[in-house]
Amino acid sequence: MARALADAGVDAVYSYAGRTEAPVAQPLPVRMGGFGGVAGLSAYLQTEQISHVIDATHPFAAQMSRNAVEACAAAGVPLIALERPPWQAGPGDDWTHVPDLAGAVAALGNVPRRVFLAIGRQNLDAFAGVPQHHYLLRLVDPPTEALPLPKAEAVIARGPFTVDGDRALLRTHRIEVIVAKNAGGAGAEAKLVAARELGLPVVLIDRPALPERRIARSVPEVMTWLRG
Repeated sequence: MARALADAGVDAVYSYAGRTEAPVAQPLPVRMGGFGGVAGLSAYLQTEQISHVIDATHPFAAQMSRNAVEACAAAGVPLIALERPPWQAGPGDDWTHVPDLAGAVAALGNVPRRVFLAIGRQNLDAFAGVPQHHYLLRLVDPPTEALPLPKAEAVIARGPFTVDGDRALLRTHRIEVIVAKNAGGAGAEAKLVAARELGLPVVLIDRPALPERRIARSVPEVMTWLRG
């Protein structure tokens, strides 16, 4: 999305939450950090004379998306969400859908298992109540403090990932079950393909409910909206 805007010469700014130590470089001016809730974002839109907002956040960055809907409505700024379709199970997939993190914790059960916990670092505390499992984490940045899980090891890597690489990862760490968020897209889908090939079950957390908003499924669709 950023590349398309830059190539079209659109006057745009790219906003990062600031949770990653070394975010990927972008071809647009970048701002880092939060806005201070709905009121802060609304004030920013008006102060900076923003004419359009593209919500291209992660599908699970629910609070930011909710704030964007409210702030744009308050400031009278049109909003579109660039949202990749969720993953859909196919032949050979063994998926258990759960509504939230608590559902994922419950789905693991009481018997100790080797779990690939592919949910990032923000929600690890939710699994502290089931410490009998051994967890493999894949993080973008090395942890700066002790992990909240007593039986855990972290692999530091940044996507996109490959099926061959994820198949090897699952085999090397003798993973028995994967827990993931239904983020959609190609960058992190490799683990699901590898799980299918290896016959591993997947606990997939459904996306959070968000307010009604205009949704685009592709960058060209967003660009058409901007030109309109």
